[in-house]
Amino acid sequence: MGNMFDIQGQKAIVTGGTRGLGRGMAEALLEAGCEVVIVGSSAKVAETAAGFREKGYICSAVQADLGKKGELYAAFRSCMEKLGDLDILVTAHGITYRHQPEEYPISEWDEVINVNLNSVFYLCQEAGKVMLKKGYGKIINISSMNAFFGGSVAPAYSASKGGISQLTKALSNDWAGKGINVNAIAPGFMATDLTAALWDPNNPRCKEITDRIPSHRWGTPDDMKGITVFLASHASDYISGAIIPVDGGYLVK
Repeated sequence: MGNMFDIQGQKAIVTGGTRGLGRGMAEALLEAGCEVVIVGSSAKVAETAAGFREKGYICSAVQADLGKKGELYAAFRSCMEKLGDLDILVTAHGITYRHQPEEYPISEWDEVINVNLNSVFYLCQEAGKVMLKKGYGKIINISSMNAFFGGSVAPAYSASKGGISQLTKALSNDWAGKGINVNAIAPGFMATDLTAALWDPNNPRCKEITDRIPSHRWGTPDDMKGITVFLASHASDYISGAIIPVDGGYLVK
């Protein structure tokens, strides 16, 4: 049974790997014995990778703004040069802005859709080209509770994550029969930088949200580790096109 979860020696790219959920997912793959290249938009990505190497893991860094096509494709090529092959792609990067819909700046809408959705397709497409040649690969995208509920004052984010769910299903339809599993994780309310304003105890919404979570707490990056290894391993070979909530039971309350 243990062999089903063995990903020792596999090659992985994790975008958004410098902080929050992406960092937790990258750490999970490293702890399981993968070689990982993390991609981040700031110089912090090199520092993060160095920190992982100090712990004895095989980790490299690529800095790129994935909202810019030229940088994205260059970053993917750089990742492949470092890895030599690709077994696992985790697309954990993302941004958000919060405004009432009638006041939402179109420039910010375009930016969120481009970073959160368009760039994920470009990366999946490039990864697919590599994985199709060998008939094997695992792609793990990050959706959101907002893909189910719609959310509030974040129409671009909600639309982008709804798009991620549908993109995941579409890619699965075309690639599952060719050895590539494409799934998405839909995190619930997670205590990360992206949600700092919400999980502030002084925010009334914090108690409202926490009271609805059957697990009685917000999630952490560590809560993403088990599902990441599962979806990256042979244990999930017959799972594809799934949008899996990791939310402490929030969705079904």
